[in-house]
Amino acid sequence: MSSQSFSSLSLSHTLQSNLAQLGFSEMTPIQAESLPFILEGRDLIAQAKTGSGKTAAFGLGILHKLKPARFSIQALVLCPTRELAGQVAEELRRLARSESNIKILTITGGVPMQRQIDSLAHGVHIVVGTPGRVLDHIARGTIDLSPVETLVLDEADRMIDMGFYNDMVEVVAACPPRRQTLLFSATYPETIRKDSGRFLRDAIEVKVESFVRGSQIEQLFFEVEPDARYEATARLLGYYQPESALAFCNTKAQCDGLANYLVSLGFSALTLHGDLEQRDRDEVLIQFANGSCTVLVATDVAARGLDISSLAAVINVELPRDPEVYIHRIGRTGRSQEKGLALSLSTHFDTQIAGLIEAYQQKGLQWAKLRSLSVKNTRPAPAPMVTAVILGGKKINCALAIFWAPLPVTGA
Repeated sequence: MSSQSFSSLSLSHTLQSNLAQLGFSEMTPIQAESLPFILEGRDLIAQAKTGSGKTAAFGLGILHKLKPARFSIQALVLCPTRELAGQVAEELRRLARSESNIKILTITGGVPMQRQIDSLAHGVHIVVGTPGRVLDHIARGTIDLSPVETLVLDEADRMIDMGFYNDMVEVVAACPPRRQTLLFSATYPETIRKDSGRFLRDAIEVKVESFVRGSQIEQLFFEVEPDARYEATARLLGYYQPESALAFCNTKAQCDGLANYLVSLGFSALTLHGDLEQRDRDEVLIQFANGSCTVLVATDVAARGLDISSLAAVINVELPRDPEVYIHRIGRTGRSQEKGLALSLSTHFDTQIAGLIEAYQQKGLQWAKLRSLSVKNTRPAPAPMVTAVILGGKKINCALAIFWAPLPVTGA
């Protein structure tokens, strides 16, 4: 089924009108492939990357059958990270803004439990949460999932990678057996293929190819020695000078090491990985999104759910072990018809994975030599923005972030 108009779907007039106001006319491939089955009430396994429009796909399915007059949890969306849960909840609110009095609650860590308990007690229609915090509420008896009609497992592969599989099983067990289950995953590892039968009934499988268009994202591979990754990354940043770059490492230790190295050279670099406290993660994401930081060094798990509309470059400081993860990484640049740049460092230990990436894309890799990149200006350009954070204190329990651009210095 090819992309087509939302008007061809059996959605309510208010939903159709809101989609038009939001500028949604033609469905993305994942929406066109999955929405007809979702609206029929079928269970679904859908493989699609972040940014493909999958949130609108399951969101419209949820809203299509939701009954606003019934104040009980009719839909539960499980996400691997707080950041993704927040983004999903915000998108659902946009889709539901034309409907009357629909309550959407985000349940994640990093927020006082009592605040969530109070909101649940007043009644909500849709819960978007992370497995751990949802399980906490189940254990306390502060959440009732028996009315759930739609269960969404968003980015199920990352939840498994993060060790949430057993938590997912417990949450699913707390939902009624007669429900619609929608499983969305950027990759489709054997663990999901083998165990999906525990979650779904007679599921339809939908896959949208995640190949990136060569004309949109320029991919270059550079062969380096294993101990030269930091220096090579700095050279790439100095030569290409991207306004924003997301550098992927496979471990937290490598993230910290690379970020410290780049900062020592004068680059504006921050890290994003699982060891950061929630407030620190939020501040990092704010600074990267508003241009106060030009290089974000992250692990795959931490970066999942990171939604940056315009990203100049992705650097694979270390190649991932899975070619689908490589495609998912580089797909963060070159969005919305913009040109993107994907730069990858490969050592002699990476010959096999480079071959798998080549086979997966069904085209040869383009190799370049680092020494051919002459960096004339060895001093990195400063970040275009500066962020100041003013904390309000424990009683106020808030933070105010102020952003401004540094002014040019002129002569008297």
